[in-house]
Amino acid sequence: MTKSIITVSREFGSGGRTIAHKVAERLGVPYYDKELIKAVAEKTGFDPKFIEERGEYAPGRTIFSMLPVFDGTQGALSAADFLWAMQRQVILDLADKGPCVILGRCADYILREQKPVRVFAYADMESRIKRCMERRPEDENLTEAQMKKRITEIDRNRAKYYTFFSGQKWGARENYDLLVNTSGADISKLASALCGYLEALSE
Repeated sequence: MTKSIITVSREFGSGGRTIAHKVAERLGVPYYDKELIKAVAEKTGFDPKFIEERGEYAPGRTIFSMLPVFDGTQGALSAADFLWAMQRQVILDLADKGPCVILGRCADYILREQKPVRVFAYADMESRIKRCMERRPEDENLTEAQMKKRITEIDRNRAKYYTFFSGQKWGARENYDLLVNTSGADISKLASALCGYLEALSE
C-alpha cells in the first residue's frame, strides 16, 4: 500500500472525483471530499452546500467576499479569506493523520511541504459533455450546448481560485506529478492503472 498523500485536481466532467474515490478504496486509505466539506462547515458554521459551491471560487466583489468575519485570533477577515483559512487548516489536519486521497481545493498547493503525489485529471470536451449528460439528475434538462457552457464556467472558476490562492496556473504540467487523460477511457481500469503507478512510487 502506498504511504503517500495523494491530491487529485480535475477538470469538471473528467471523472476525477470517481478516480480519486476508487484509488482511495483500492489503496485502503481515507478519501476526503464531502468529509472535508463537513469538517469545514463544523469549523466555520457555514452551510455545507454553501461551502461546496463557494469553496473553489476565487473571491470577487460580492457581498460574501467582502463581509467581515471575526475569528478571535486574527481580527477581521473577509468571509472568503476566512473560508480559505479554515479549509487550509482542515486539509493540513487531515493530512497529518496519514496517507489519504484529497480531492480539489488547492490541496496540492497547501500540502506542498509534505510532497504529496499530485494528480490532475483532464479530458476532451466531447468526453466531458457525454459524461456529464449521462450523470445529470433526471429532472435536469440541459442541452449539450448548455452543459458545455456549465463545464466551461466551472473550470474557469476553479482556475481563478487556484491561481488566486497559489499564484500558480491550474492544470499546468509543472504543478503536478501525473496528468491523466480520461478521454473515452474506462474510469475503473484507469483507476487500477493509477494504483499500480502509485504503489510503484512508494517502493
